[in-house]
Amino acid sequence: MDVLDDILGTLDLKGALYFRTDFSAPWAVTVPDLAQAARFHLVIQGRCHVAFPSGASVDLGPGDLVLIPRGRSHVLADDAGRTAAPLETVLESVGYDGQGVLVVGGGDPHAATQMVCGHFTFRHGADHPILRALPDHLLTTASMRARQPWLDETLRLVAQRVFSDEIGSSATVTRLSEVVFIELLRAGIAQSADLRSILEAFRDHQIGRALQLIHARPSEAWTVESLAAEVGMSRSRFAERFRDLMAVGPIAYLADWRLQKALSLLGDTRSSVQQVASQTGYQSSAAFTRAFSGKFGLAPTEYRRNLN
Repeated sequence: MDVLDDILGTLDLKGALYFRTDFSAPWAVTVPDLAQAARFHLVIQGRCHVAFPSGASVDLGPGDLVLIPRGRSHVLADDAGRTAAPLETVLESVGYDGQGVLVVGGGDPHAATQMVCGHFTFRHGADHPILRALPDHLLTTASMRARQPWLDETLRLVAQRVFSDEIGSSATVTRLSEVVFIELLRAGIAQSADLRSILEAFRDHQIGRALQLIHARPSEAWTVESLAAEVGMSRSRFAERFRDLMAVGPIAYLADWRLQKALSLLGDTRSSVQQVASQTGYQSSAAFTRAFSGKFGLAPTEYRRNLN
């Protein structure tokens, strides 16, 4: 089993392109928070300064991309220190209807900043150590892309398709963006020790095998002892190694993952609450409801009702 594929599929990773830009200096815009999402900005032409509430900032040039994993508010501008209007105000002022290119300013088109801006969304309530391990932003420069051929080729294809008016271009870009997210995780290893540790866990012969067992058979009554025995480790060494790499113990990971699978089943199937409870390893629907409510703040039936 491909554990990362199961994680992203269960968390319901989806890519969306929200606009491509043509900004002529001077310009600045405040991008609002977007819950359960990760935003990205890819510069095709020109430059872009990105500032975060923490005080951190990055400067992007052609071919550079910044990923903002938790969808936090940030400012995009041609230069640092600009007064930035809210994105909604900018869209309204130029009459942008969501179609085509977002054009701001009327300067020299050859000096304009052209970008592809999009986001990745996750299921409401989606949670996993790999999402928690992501830093506030991940920067991928053109030179870094040169060392990541899969990412580089995908981004080149995104850039080509997004500026094409051919039928299906938008759908192609949306699907390619999901590939981009996975490749950005790989490229971002050097920028996050926590992310590096989790991806090491996936590759680890014994801990990786334990993760495969949990993901393939989440309803099984796993214990630390039974998982350790399956991968040929002592109980104490297995528990320590798992926690060191995943930043959470094996049974806590299993409990959290069962609830993520439950979210997926409640949203994507017609299974009853009792069936979902059984499929995710709970002995009764009452025990499942208590665990689900404790994690998400509402009962499974309420969660499903809110989806409609």
